Amino acid sequence: MNYLSSKSNPIYVDIILLIVRVFIGFAMLSHGFPKLQMLLEGGDIKFFDFLGLGSKISLVLTVAAEFACSILLILGLFTRISLGFLIFTMIIAGFVVHGSDPFGKKELSLIYLSVYLLLMAYGAGKFSVDYMIEKRKRASDW
Repeated sequence: MNYLSSKSNPIYVDIILLIVRVFIGFAMLSHGFPKLQMLLEGGDIKFFDFLGLGSKISLVLTVAAEFACSILLILGLFTRISLGFLIFTMIIAGFVVHGSDPFGKKELSLIYLSVYLLLMAYGAGKFSVDYMIEKRKRASDW
């Protein structure tokens, strides 16, 4: 086996994409769910106000990214669109919200950002709803 070769078995790549997609999606859900609960509880919302939209709207947008887009990522549905929102959220979290914090505070958001960028580059893989939709679309074009 040549370890320097950039060629790999496509099925392994698709399995790894599935594992990473599902793991990172559930991991982000664990951050989005408490924010969803905070939003549903009502009351006084104290959340970082990015772009000057107000803390409630900022929280709604963050919940949409961290919770809803994570579910779509797990399913592999609208993957690249969902990743766009997640990437934007992690950029804000890593470089704006935790911009002046030590690296240990911003590390997690930067790790999420790097995984999301990799998934954006490689796509959802064959084990995704996106792939099934595309496959069906190609079959119906005949």
